[in-house]
Amino acid sequence: MATSEASVTRIMLAVNESTIRGYPHASISSRGAFEWTLQKIVRSNAAGFKLLFLHVQVPDEDGFDDMDSIYASPEDFKNMKNRDRARGLHLLEFFVNRCQEIGVACESWIKKGDPKEVICHEVKRIQPDLLVVGSRGLGPFQRVFVGTVSEFCVKHAECPVVTIKRRSDETPQDPVDD
Repeated sequence: MATSEASVTRIMLAVNESTIRGYPHASISSRGAFEWTLQKIVRSNAAGFKLLFLHVQVPDEDGFDDMDSIYASPEDFKNMKNRDRARGLHLLEFFVNRCQEIGVACESWIKKGDPKEVICHEVKRIQPDLLVVGSRGLGPFQRVFVGTVSEFCVKHAECPVVTIKRRSDETPQDPVDD
């Protein structure tokens, strides 16, 4: 029996790249949130769910990845935009391929901006049944300087939010890394 689109539970997962390994590798927190969703929510009912992957790219102020200065042509900017989009697509490919392997319907897309603001905006626009985000599990001192997307989403997203902390054995030497 086919599951109708109306009876499918739509779960949005906000995913980001690893700060340690860079694109196209998913962060520890993103992978953990995804695996938790598969194991604890989807389980063996792949047809009952649709996973919605959102990757928010944070635009560099000038687009030049920490270079002191550079002379650029319009073509250089176009190439940088294409490079960033390709990197984001490679990141999403990991999650989409996993869903394909196990038969879970999914969609994925990329937005640019402040992750916490964009995620909450997309939740309002898409109206998923649930938002799942990874959390680095930072202490209060680190949160002051780094901020947390997950805390913002819990307070402001217009749907239930589940935050998945990374396991202690997955925490890098610098917990801000992911």
